[in-house]
Amino acid sequence: MPQVTPLRRFAVTVSAACAAMIAASGAGPGAAYAGTVDALTAVTPLVGGSVPLAPPPVREEDQVSGDHLTVTVRHAGARVDGTFEVYCHPDGGSHPDTAGACDALDRDTRWGRDVFAPVPEGEVCTMRYGGPATAHVTGRWAGRPVDASYDRSNGCEIERWDRLAPLLPDLRPVGR
Repeated sequence: MPQVTPLRRFAVTVSAACAAMIAASGAGPGAAYAGTVDALTAVTPLVGGSVPLAPPPVREEDQVSGDHLTVTVRHAGARVDGTFEVYCHPDGGSHPDTAGACDALDRDTRWGRDVFAPVPEGEVCTMRYGGPATAHVTGRWAGRPVDASYDRSNGCEIERWDRLAPLLPDLRPVGR
């Protein structure tokens, strides 16, 4: 009879807990773990595939009261270039549309997904050019550190930028 080591017992226990959580959600494998962080990959094959798990919840003592971001926009036009502070929950700061910026972030924030994630490597993107605008967002959102860069160099990057409007300036052509 094979010997059961503590590590093997731990792996079986964790995989059973993950399978139970997926089954309880009523969704297929991967639906409960649609995150971008690839944690515990040694355990996930036991669940039924290489499913990236969401990051662990943020502990209360690690959270800062409210969310704070610094947004720096360059080459987007004189009326929108600059550095702006955004505070959410409660809303405030020097951003021209703080409430709209916080609403855009809240709209795209989902457990296990990084609203600021870059375009996945190998993604097929249109060869559209959206102009020379760039943006850099730093700070904390949903209790996690943020350090994200944006440009409008192709269709995927343009879509990623536009999804966060009005946190980032809305540079879509009028009528779209």
